[in-house]
Amino acid sequence: MATIDDLKIPSITDMSPDEAIEYLRVLRLSRNTPKKNRQSKSTIEKKAKAKAIPKPSKSQALELLKLLGG
Repeated sequence: MATIDDLKIPSITDMSPDEAIEYLRVLRLSRNTPKKNRQSKSTIEKKAKAKAIPKPSKSQALELLKLLGG
């Protein structure tokens, strides 16, 4: 059966102060991963509505066709 001594992780007490500080800094940074923001459906729908272009009415469409020469 494995014991703690079998693990190849050095003890912080056995490290020099500089090594221990660097080791702890690396551990802290590896655990601080940002969480992905999930958007709710309502937020996505609001953004889609804001980007949506309104459809022209029939009279506006006829005017545009006349301007384009169609």
